[in-house]
Amino acid sequence: RAVISSRWPVPSPRPSRTFIDLRFLPKEQLVKKDIVASADCIDWVKLSLVYLPLAAPISDAKVLTGRQKPLTEIAFIFCEIRTRDGFDGIGFGYSKRAGGPGMYAHGKEIAGNLLGEDPNDIAKLWNKLMWAGASMGRSGMTSQAIAPYDIALWDLKAKRAGLPLAKLLGAHRDSVQCYNTSGGYLNMPIEQVLDNVAMNKASGIGGIKIKVGQPDLPTDIQRVGQVRKLLGEGFPLMVDANQQWDRPKAMRACRAFEQFDLTWIEEPLDAYDFEGHAQLAERYDTAIATGEMLTSLGEHTQLIMSDGSDFVQPDAPRVGGITPFLQIMALADFKGRKLAPHFAMEIHLHLAAAYPQEPWLEHFEWLEPMFNERLELKEGRMHVPSRPGLGFSLSDQALAWTAETAEFGKRP
Repeated sequence: RAVISSRWPVPSPRPSRTFIDLRFLPKEQLVKKDIVASADCIDWVKLSLVYLPLAAPISDAKVLTGRQKPLTEIAFIFCEIRTRDGFDGIGFGYSKRAGGPGMYAHGKEIAGNLLGEDPNDIAKLWNKLMWAGASMGRSGMTSQAIAPYDIALWDLKAKRAGLPLAKLLGAHRDSVQCYNTSGGYLNMPIEQVLDNVAMNKASGIGGIKIKVGQPDLPTDIQRVGQVRKLLGEGFPLMVDANQQWDRPKAMRACRAFEQFDLTWIEEPLDAYDFEGHAQLAERYDTAIATGEMLTSLGEHTQLIMSDGSDFVQPDAPRVGGITPFLQIMALADFKGRKLAPHFAMEIHLHLAAAYPQEPWLEHFEWLEPMFNERLELKEGRMHVPSRPGLGFSLSDQALAWTAETAEFGKRP
């Protein structure tokens, strides 16, 4: 196959290849199959609404304050894409509590915009999907409904290249330090929390996060102190208040927690109180982390530019997929922020591996039943799989939990 160059003459790096200057080719030759190959195109899209039941109801500070009910299940929207040339990709978004059916409905409305398009043009397709529903805004459900498509396209692109997504993006490391969250919820008695902490540490986890935000601060201090004593000095420990403090209480809590040498204090204030978070980050030695509830590049830009946190915690399914997540990563690195993506470790492992500064990955075992593959945790770090793309496929259990499906285009 000829290799086309726009310069003349160009010395060939390989004697077996011929370089052709397009200026000297007859017009009829420019359309020959052996000179210019036509692009691949998207033939088929499938959308699935899947409900993942939790083993037990989960409560954080938002439940204790009456703002939300205990979490019993998570709605996932999976997207599967197949191209004319036989390449495929898979991605997902999710919603905790309300919102899953709405995301699924919006996703069905915009799915047809992908048919016939070149799957390589990911940024172009992201914009096309966003503008299809832009009258609903360019954040919130609008952006979250795009995420399954965008993530599937990146998965497909990496599979076509035969590379794990982290390698396609340009990995800085082959593993990421990993902390566990699922064992330290507020509805759990402290005895159960301590048992979970000991089990997770023994399994090789690299850090532990527990929930705070009890109605009385002394109870939080006591629980954190007991966990710190069990872990010992120096082992990474984080706490998460889930936006439940006002500024005066957040200041008192941050001051009280300084004694425990925490890696960070997460969401001490409302997610959109960028100024308040910035004041805490400036005033206390313990790092401030936030960002998981933000749903667009624009919102994360406000957070980062306001110096509102030491750690940024974007969530690819919430911000609209990998495309905006990469933009957030670039800005965060430019501004010297640490990275600790929220949830969805199956996706965020690859993105965190491509971040220039050493990041953290959040470990949740909840999603494991939906996939055939497992990630490897060893010596406190989660290892990037060698499988192409994101490296996961849907299990029979995920199919059994599927409530609805919709297909668009020509079924493969």
